[in-house]
Amino acid sequence: MRAIVVGLGIQGHKRRKFAGEDYVASVDPANPDSDFKSVRDVPLETYDAALCCIPDEPKVEILSYLLEHGKHVLVEKPLWSVMDGGVEALQALAHKAGVVCYTAYNHRFEPHFVRMHDLIASGELGRIYSCRMFYGNGTARLVRNSEWRDQGAGVLPDLGSHLLDTCRFWFGDIEEDYVVASANCFENRSPDHVVLLNENASPRLELEMTLLSWRNHFTCDIFAENGSAHIESLCKWGPSTFTLRRRVLPSGRPPEEAITIVQDDPTWAAEYAHFKQLCARATLANLATDAWLGRTLERLGHEALALQRKR
Repeated sequence: MRAIVVGLGIQGHKRRKFAGEDYVASVDPANPDSDFKSVRDVPLETYDAALCCIPDEPKVEILSYLLEHGKHVLVEKPLWSVMDGGVEALQALAHKAGVVCYTAYNHRFEPHFVRMHDLIASGELGRIYSCRMFYGNGTARLVRNSEWRDQGAGVLPDLGSHLLDTCRFWFGDIEEDYVVASANCFENRSPDHVVLLNENASPRLELEMTLLSWRNHFTCDIFAENGSAHIESLCKWGPSTFTLRRRVLPSGRPPEEAITIVQDDPTWAAEYAHFKQLCARATLANLATDAWLGRTLERLGHEALALQRKR
């Protein structure tokens, strides 16, 4: 498979690296190191797929062009559209052309995320009462200095999209009753610290995201009928630890199993391999989760901004 990278920024350089020998050219209107300024300038006969690492605003236009010309597409999250039915229209284009349109959520390939998914699916935990996740990095100043990133709902679509997608990965199509518990603009014009709650879901969900965690960090705590499960950090920030505690009745210190991983981030290579498999099988695009995420993030974004204006 021959692949181009559209958007040669931080994410684009990662995608180019893991595409390896499949990579043929780059597109970026601002980066002088790119081969082309516009995706329309790339000869169609020279590539089969595009790895799109681009801002939200031009996504629908660029993806529509690629899909209409029969190109497989991997696009960085989140995939949403300000136009009604925009995501559904992309899915229809992909189906018509018989090509893949895949939204990249590389955390689904994080080893402990997969382990948590399998544990939940096994039923070993029994009834799951609550799930609490925290995702933080220290990019507030980089975002503020960016020409396009410090706007809109800020950290919510950036990190919140990962957390919301992870909830669906682990728990399926849970209730959509998320509310913004808090939204703050401590350093940036757009929200840089947000907490979401879903009290009506089963399990109860609490999702905290921030650009003000000066050491990048992720934690997850799941509390359930038969015990609890915990994730501490991601591989890219390692070491990453998964802990399973089995409940002792009527009470007492539970036996504990801990698995710690120290390795480079495996998710980019694993996700690209997955994308290539989808392309080889001509897997039909299913963007239902993207459409849901788009609706949910748009609604929560308005809530976060309204909450901030009241301060």
